[in-house]
Amino acid sequence: MRLLPNLPTNANVLICGASQGIGLALCTALLARDDVQQVCAVSRQATRSSQLAVLAEQQGQRLLRIDCDARDEQSLAALTHTISARCDHLHLVISTLGILQHDGARAEKSLAQLDLAGLQASFTLNSFAPVLLLKHLLPLLRRQPATFAALSARVGSIGDNHLGGWYSYRASKAALNQLLHTASIELKRLNPASTVLLLHPGTTDTRLSQPFQANVPAEQLFSPGFAAQCILEQVACHGPAESGTFWAWDGQPIEW
Repeated sequence: MRLLPNLPTNANVLICGASQGIGLALCTALLARDDVQQVCAVSRQATRSSQLAVLAEQQGQRLLRIDCDARDEQSLAALTHTISARCDHLHLVISTLGILQHDGARAEKSLAQLDLAGLQASFTLNSFAPVLLLKHLLPLLRRQPATFAALSARVGSIGDNHLGGWYSYRASKAALNQLLHTASIELKRLNPASTVLLLHPGTTDTRLSQPFQANVPAEQLFSPGFAAQCILEQVACHGPAESGTFWAWDGQPIEW
């Protein structure tokens, strides 16, 4: 199966959040494919990641490591400039950016636990950073098949919320869904061959989920490698006709 529907050439790919977890697994899986020309591995510490360094030794110029803080627009502008010097089009961008309980964000269980700093931390990384990444990379997504996918979460579904709790995480992922659904409408006008996807990778054994894994059945806790393969399968299966939609790791649609 080709990486993207109707992709006539080998792909230029960018992974944001590439130095650990699902992002690192995506870089590994993509570099193992014959239909991938190069991978841009982007994170705050991409050039200092020992695991990305190992991949770079193996892959040479197929892997470009770029330090970028996606919460900072100057850093995002510099990222676009760096990539434009290497290629004039990105075929696939995947944002794995997300935070649940770290750097000020909290998994609140009640209204009493809400505070402005936690809400701002959650929205900044979960909602604003991915759509600003898309904004700055837009010149590289204007022609040929181009897919922008971001990791969302089932708990961001308003229609599927029956348990409550996790106020800022749920709300920030719901906001991400709306921002990218809206962006998909604009991108379709600019590039009819574009696709924007929201993807739920399932509960994955990463730093984000580690504090909350105690009650997760073993068969429902995925490895980053498995999650990465599922994400790439969804990217391969969904093209422009499904742009702006929300999918689970197993190909099931998720209600907004």
